[in-house]
Amino acid sequence: MLILQERLRPLQWVALGVGFAAVVVLTWGYGRPPWVALVLAFSFGTYGLAKKSAGVGAVESLTFETAVIAPFALVFLLWLGADGGAHFTGEGAGHVLLLVSSGIVTAVPLLCFGGAATRIPMTSLGLLQYLAPILQFGLGVTVLGEHMPAERWIGFGLVWLALAVFTFEALQHRRRQLTLVAEASAA
Repeated sequence: MLILQERLRPLQWVALGVGFAAVVVLTWGYGRPPWVALVLAFSFGTYGLAKKSAGVGAVESLTFETAVIAPFALVFLLWLGADGGAHFTGEGAGHVLLLVSSGIVTAVPLLCFGGAATRIPMTSLGLLQYLAPILQFGLGVTVLGEHMPAERWIGFGLVWLALAVFTFEALQHRRRQLTLVAEASAA
């Protein structure tokens, strides 16, 4: 909103307010601000802004990012090898295959994110970032059996409510746009 001058519709403001309330509840429950979560949110927000502002395709953008970071990664790998800490080829072919395939598993979501960043408003992209913590929450509670105090349940409930309001508003807005386009093309 501040940088790209995007406007929020009334229900989007409601979703943003509910999301802010969730952060307040979770901060109260932790007894301190959730610094790691806030730093991650700002870093992903900055990354999304950079992707959106670049105005290039997803493949070109990821290629540039890889070219910029590759020399640093190469220096690190050479340092690990010289120090005796490299394990790329020392653990067998299966290990090499897993490490190489991890690049593909990483690149595909980055390509999808890069493609989405140029096609949807930053406000939508920002609120969609809530999906990863919700999935992590679900895994923590259901698979790992982590304990959830009441204030975290309330905080996450507010996050889900904010996402529901935002999604409902986005679907309604999209339907209105499609109706207007259909009416304009029929006329």
